[in-house]
Amino acid sequence: MKTLHDLLRRNREWSEALRANTPDFFERLCGIQRPEFLWIGCSDSRVPANEIIGMAPGELFVHRNVANLVVAGDANCMSVVQYAVEVLQVRRLIVCGHYGCGGVRAVIEPLPSIGGMMHVDRWLMPLRHLATAHSAELQAIDDVDRRADRLCELNVLEQAWRLRLSDVVRTRSDEITVYALIYDLRDGLLRNLSDQRP
Repeated sequence: MKTLHDLLRRNREWSEALRANTPDFFERLCGIQRPEFLWIGCSDSRVPANEIIGMAPGELFVHRNVANLVVAGDANCMSVVQYAVEVLQVRRLIVCGHYGCGGVRAVIEPLPSIGGMMHVDRWLMPLRHLATAHSAELQAIDDVDRRADRLCELNVLEQAWRLRLSDVVRTRSDEITVYALIYDLRDGLLRNLSDQRP
């Protein structure tokens, strides 16, 4: 798919196929939004939240950003969390990272500063702080891929912890469960890290 025309054609084909199998699909979709989970994940195109957990549109409320960060000053993320919890009454929140994350890799193996990457550099600052806080553990891992994998795990745990401490979640902590998951691109499986400490 190389052009907008191709994208729009594929959209029509998708819509037509859905309506052929389930004629009232879009009518039902317009009528309700009752997701059971909020998913905070990475923007990486290889990690499509609904698809990897087999949920249809309308079943999962999603927020994505580079390296699945939960930053208290990020009005976008916090407004998604607040809307999910207070309006949609979602009580199960997921922070999902993934192995092979480009944001994590940029912290493990910093690229030469490129003028056009200043927004990404600034965005990844909390992840750099996390890597510094765990530098002894990370430096003890000789293999750079395994080191990056470990930082992916630490990042998911840290972001889940930050989400628990957010004002929206903290005021309802007895009603809400926060999960820390990591997705493996190599086999398509999720692992639950929720019982581990950051």
